Amino acid sequence: HTTLCVEEKRHTSWFGAALEVDWFSLSAVILLLCTAPFLVFFFVMVCDQYQCSVSQPLVELYSGEATLGSIWDKAPSFTWAAAQIYTVWVSFQVVLYMCVPDITHKFLPGYAGGVQDGARTPAGLINKYEINGLQSWLITHALWYANAQYFHWFSPTIIFDNWIPLLWCTNILGYAVSTFAFVKAYLFPTNAEDCKFTGNVFYNYMMGIEFNPRIGKWFDFKLFFNGRPGIVAWTLINLSYAAKQQELYGYVTNSMILVNVLQAIYVLDFFWNEAWYLKTIDICHDHFGWYLGWGDCVWLPFLYTLQGLYLVYNPVQLSTAHAAAVLLLGLVGYYVFRSTNHQKDLFRRTEGKCSIWGKKPTFIECAYRSGDGGLHHSKLMTSGFWGVARHLNYTGDLMGSLAYCAACGFGHIHPYFYIVYMTILLVHRCVRDEHRCSSKYGKDWKRYTDAVPYRLLPGIF
Repeated sequence: HTTLCVEEKRHTSWFGAALEVDWFSLSAVILLLCTAPFLVFFFVMVCDQYQCSVSQPLVELYSGEATLGSIWDKAPSFTWAAAQIYTVWVSFQVVLYMCVPDITHKFLPGYAGGVQDGARTPAGLINKYEINGLQSWLITHALWYANAQYFHWFSPTIIFDNWIPLLWCTNILGYAVSTFAFVKAYLFPTNAEDCKFTGNVFYNYMMGIEFNPRIGKWFDFKLFFNGRPGIVAWTLINLSYAAKQQELYGYVTNSMILVNVLQAIYVLDFFWNEAWYLKTIDICHDHFGWYLGWGDCVWLPFLYTLQGLYLVYNPVQLSTAHAAAVLLLGLVGYYVFRSTNHQKDLFRRTEGKCSIWGKKPTFIECAYRSGDGGLHHSKLMTSGFWGVARHLNYTGDLMGSLAYCAACGFGHIHPYFYIVYMTILLVHRCVRDEHRCSSKYGKDWKRYTDAVPYRLLPGIF
């Protein structure tokens, strides 16, 4: 997801919270609105036309061998076949989300599914969510497997074969849902007290106005578009890439297997911990606008899967040592990511009455006020991974991201866009989160940063 840091200045408003946006944030918003769709098209197009070479189209444009028009003309256009595929896909995910209550939590030990409480909103509300993402993922992939092995309703390569036409379809949905959420916030907001207005139409459109826009009681825009249809599709997209590699070359490379396995671990972890996700920055702090609506529909499925796309056009067979190093990096990164988040969740659920690394956790007691003026208390843990660095979960995430890219070898920079993007995203999110926490906790936050001085890399940053 694209995120922006914003220096905000509150003043009284007749409708929700009103904010003034500084010129730098506004410039960044307009820049992203204008460039992000073309960036996605560029990274997909270079594989389709230039074997994933990022530099070749730029060289040809500079030399005059190609023009923007000639590149555009070569790109596959919108097709009704792709529109039908995408409509069926999104509709199916809506049905699974709305009409199939979770039952997996009844027989999977440790899994928290079904109706769950979200975090307290700025206005002091606590929303309820139907958590059934893991069940939706399992049903979807079981049907995908059944089709590939028995029914043969469609080719396993269907996603790859329609990839650029699907790009246009996802853009249509991304802009449609973002525009709907924008208009809805003015005409019929779900909760007016949790709306955020800036007086600037570009910022409102991109960063969102409503905190938790909903249709009816259960269709929550944030939860649905953050998790479905993009993240459920992530592993299916990778499987389609693997199927295409098998079709083209007669084999699937160990690099493609590594990408599929490591990213599947990440996706399954997301859905296993979907209830925990309700307490993260996307749900707890971000409003729903273009950067979530369009980002989840377009940016996520197309740019988070660049490694598999690259390997279709450039089948890389890694040496045993290289493959083992990538696997180790990915697994260690996942361990750090999950263990850090687990410690935080355990500490929060038990209110500090637990054991972290065999010891009673230490923490700093904090107080803050919600938007309704209520006084609340919180604890900031300084034990375990959270005593090593303030965002070591992001460090583990970055290790996993680097592993995905390293699985593609070192022939092109194309698959490494992901680690560059994730580094910018998570470092910025780290700074933005700390800016918010500093405003929220005041002097208590200073005590916490004195106790845990490093953000991501102990001794460095």
